[in-house]
Amino acid sequence: MLSQIQRFGGAMFTPVLLFPFAGMVVGITIMLSNPLFVGETLTAPDNLFAQCVHIIEEGGWAVFRNMPLIFAVGLPIGLAKQAQGRACLAVLISFLTWNYFINAMGMTWGHFFGVDFSIEPTAGSGLALIAGIKTLDTSIIGAIAISGIVTAIHNRFFDKPLPVFLGIFQGTSFVVIIAFLVMIPCAWLTLLGWPKVQLGIASLQDFLRSAGALGVWIYTFLERILIPTGLHHFVYGPFIFGPAAVEGGIQMYWAQHLQAFSQSTEPLKVLFPEGGFALHGNSKVFGSIGIALALWYTAAPENRVKVAGLLIPATLTAVLVGITEPLEFTFLFISPLLFAVHAVLAATMATVMYSFGVVGNMGGGLLDQFLPQNWIPMFHNHAAMIFTQITVGLCFTALYFIVFRTLIAVLNLKTPGREASEIKLYSKADYKAARGQTTAAAKDSLGQAGGFLQALGGAANIENVNNCATRLRITLVDMAKTQSDDVFKALGAHGVVRRGNAIQVIVGLHVPLLRDQLESLMKTPLTNEPSTMTEAVS
Repeated sequence: MLSQIQRFGGAMFTPVLLFPFAGMVVGITIMLSNPLFVGETLTAPDNLFAQCVHIIEEGGWAVFRNMPLIFAVGLPIGLAKQAQGRACLAVLISFLTWNYFINAMGMTWGHFFGVDFSIEPTAGSGLALIAGIKTLDTSIIGAIAISGIVTAIHNRFFDKPLPVFLGIFQGTSFVVIIAFLVMIPCAWLTLLGWPKVQLGIASLQDFLRSAGALGVWIYTFLERILIPTGLHHFVYGPFIFGPAAVEGGIQMYWAQHLQAFSQSTEPLKVLFPEGGFALHGNSKVFGSIGIALALWYTAAPENRVKVAGLLIPATLTAVLVGITEPLEFTFLFISPLLFAVHAVLAATMATVMYSFGVVGNMGGGLLDQFLPQNWIPMFHNHAAMIFTQITVGLCFTALYFIVFRTLIAVLNLKTPGREASEIKLYSKADYKAARGQTTAAAKDSLGQAGGFLQALGGAANIENVNNCATRLRITLVDMAKTQSDDVFKALGAHGVVRRGNAIQVIVGLHVPLLRDQLESLMKTPLTNEPSTMTEAVS
């Protein structure tokens, strides 16, 4: 069950990857529409510059205004076991059908469900427009549920053979037919139960607002501590992209009000207190630097150059684009205690910042969120908040360094570069020496994906392949047929997680390309047999 939940969480990252660029476009164009930055002349409605900026801004809103549709279509890419493109088509049709059913039932029997479909679908009405359909505002929650149901139908019935005279209905058509029938009770149950869920969400919002700093601490702690399980997507998703904190999610709400917030002299914490639930990116920007410095400082002097080569790209990835897994998995498997301390420090940092009035949309890194969506547009009227944030952040950078350095030294943790743990830092030369030139040549010809395929026991030992931001998530037939973690690390992996017959290989931001290569190799007979590679790096 945990493996399936992790797989679902990883699939959610496919649509999430679309948001950083869209957020940058919206943030920059809103800044360029602000008279405080470019002057009254350029922002006049009849000015060509303002008109061009408006056109580009509208394009940037495409992702945010269609989040349910994007999540519905994007999830099958990670969840479908085969024919992902056809699964996306089936989900798209079924999701639209579900919304049409809700519309028809609501218009016909709205009094029975206690829903008034005659009102306009504005914020707070409980209704929304999805692809031009007036329907219940289920946000991404409804999209995820329907996408999961239809993808499960696809996995079960896509390749089911039918009699010859019904052959035209095989494949995607058969999936859509079954899903059409399933969508009828789904629509009925949605109308029956979702209005009550909306009341519950409103109560949750009230609780979070009243919880203040405590709510921020709990939220941020859970978002960090659940990263190894892949379940952190379910923590931040409803807040950032869904209705848990504000209607439409923090990311959309912040972008919609960015110009108004930037022009107001009121404290941002007064204008948008819910922005405290999007401060978890501060641990990525400030905490990552402290962690990396501690790991480098505690390494043996003769190993520091190699350790720096391992840490610098991982740290830059965390600071600039907010992907922390390459760095976090460098020390997670050596000492889970360090990761738990990291989660506590991250939650405490966000809480301290919130207590000092820092809010915003800061769940990512410098390039995708901090600069274009927060610091640059807010600097004119909220510079004091930004300086407060940086000051607190740098203090926590120092605190991270002191705490991690002390724990590593006192507990003698074998982090990269410390005594015998040097074996954790592999080079290509080390790999060739350990394997022999023949195996290394085979690795070079097949690439990293081929090496992983062999280490996983061959294509016959793989049931399905999925990925999230930095990890391959694979369900195996027999874990015993896989090779040791050292083999994966020698092939370039940052770490390996094993649970039952599920294995996660942490490889970095190029994981979508690696997954495509792996799936292509699995279809090639010559690469389907496991190699005779040794079980461990000596």
